[in-house]
Amino acid sequence: MLWYVISTVFTVYSFALIIYILMSWFPGARQSAFGEILGRICEPYLDVFRRFIPPLGMIDLSPIVGIIVLRLAESGLYTIYAAIFY
Repeated sequence: MLWYVISTVFTVYSFALIIYILMSWFPGARQSAFGEILGRICEPYLDVFRRFIPPLGMIDLSPIVGIIVLRLAESGLYTIYAAIFY
């Protein structure tokens, strides 16, 4: 049950990141109320990766790295959870 909640949180945050990234394709989407909320949730996490990964022209690779790190963290937490509770 606990792992289900943890996994759901990781999945929801991953979807929030993807939606936030896709909103950059639509003019004014990030300035909407929903875009502002997602910005407050996603930007602090993405800023960590933007410090180390510079954009390549118009392409920002930090969201891709952020999602990969998020998935790796989820996998690592599952390994720890499985070792403790199974």
